[in-house]
Amino acid sequence: MTAPGDPRLRLVAAVVAVAAISLLQTLPVAAAALVVAALVALLNRPDPRLWRRLLHVEGFLLLLFATLPFTVAGPSIATIGPLSVSGTGLWRAGLIALKVSASVLVLLVLLGDLEPERLGAALRALGVPERLCRLFVTTARYATLLREEARRLGEAMRARGFHPRSNRHTWNSYGNLLGMILVRALERASRVEEAMLCRGYAGHYPYSSLASPRQRDWVAFALVSGAAFLALVIDRL
Repeated sequence: MTAPGDPRLRLVAAVVAVAAISLLQTLPVAAAALVVAALVALLNRPDPRLWRRLLHVEGFLLLLFATLPFTVAGPSIATIGPLSVSGTGLWRAGLIALKVSASVLVLLVLLGDLEPERLGAALRALGVPERLCRLFVTTARYATLLREEARRLGEAMRARGFHPRSNRHTWNSYGNLLGMILVRALERASRVEEAMLCRGYAGHYPYSSLASPRQRDWVAFALVSGAAFLALVIDRL
């Protein structure tokens, strides 16, 4: 199974697949969805950086197993000191982890290699309001610049002998850092707006035109949508 080439079909297929995965209620089907998503990701050979993003998500999901088994009411399956491990909480943590991992893999395969400009054009072609599309494209384009600005400010703080600690001075310093980032972001946004106006910007972002979907794009879209619908049917049996 390959991802559709047309960005519009990719976006719709991603929404359908993630919506179907989010409705799964059984562990076996959720695990099967994760396995299928992983196999498709391997077959499509995504950028290795995308796998690192998945690892970041998995690190966050570990918190589920550290909290839900001890906080959700249910029959106890084990005891760790004064804490009781709930079977219901463990089941719920596993189900959420499987569904989130499968959804992230689907998004990485279908949308991970799309440039913000093409994704913005796809959103506009699907009828998303112009303001939301423009906000998405400009945010995706300049997020890297803001990250670099934050890195430079952090280096400047360390060059002045700043060492983060758990005290009032550290929190005040981080508050000033966030304030400076916001101020410089506003200044950059003003400069970008002036540059766009000088180039004839009239309130509408010039999105690139999209070619008509090819037959294999429709076939790939049908496969993804059909697999999502089949998973829901099996889950309800």
